[in-house]
Amino acid sequence: MARRLILWRHGETAHNAAGIWQGQLDIVLSETGRAQAAAAAPHLAVRRPDLIVSSDLLRAAATADALGELLGVEVERDERFREIHAGEWQGRTGAEVRAEYPTDAERMLTGEDFKRGGHGESVADVATRVLAGAKDLVGRLPQDGLAVVVSHGVAARALAAELVGLPQKQAWLVLSGLRNCHWAELAQMPSGGWRIETWNLGSPDADEGASWPTER
Repeated sequence: MARRLILWRHGETAHNAAGIWQGQLDIVLSETGRAQAAAAAPHLAVRRPDLIVSSDLLRAAATADALGELLGVEVERDERFREIHAGEWQGRTGAEVRAEYPTDAERMLTGEDFKRGGHGESVADVATRVLAGAKDLVGRLPQDGLAVVVSHGVAARALAAELVGLPQKQAWLVLSGLRNCHWAELAQMPSGGWRIETWNLGSPDADEGASWPTER
């Protein structure tokens, strides 16, 4: 059997609902987000993951804890699975960013990569750190092991693309972002490479109110 990774996006926050760029701002789950995590956790618990690792940001950590508490398993925190740092855009609405940074907003639509908000990260920066975290994690899994990584919209997509060898620009343009509290599953092939087996799965209960992500 193959090693497997489930990449699970955190539940909704008030910033998600309001269309505000979060980046690495440490925003807690909203009531809706907590309900989403509680609804989704049993669907992942039946898989009996060997390891659960989350971003250390509160919204991801709380989502992961809903699964860890259900299984009686300690959740690890790893800052390498944090969301993209969006620089000056953090705390601003999408409309404000488009108005103040129209050129960058257009570049983003075409998949061009650049440091967000002036001094933030690029997607390439994010891909480098999440891949390093994933390699360390996979190295601790048994041959048929499963790990759940609780992360964020941009970070999870960047990691999936890196693992399967998909250029980040292409991933940006062709892979829809994970909705709040939805996940993707990747399996390692005998060659050592990876493939995406499922994308944007979620529990029916978690679907209600789940935001379609922008890069926020």
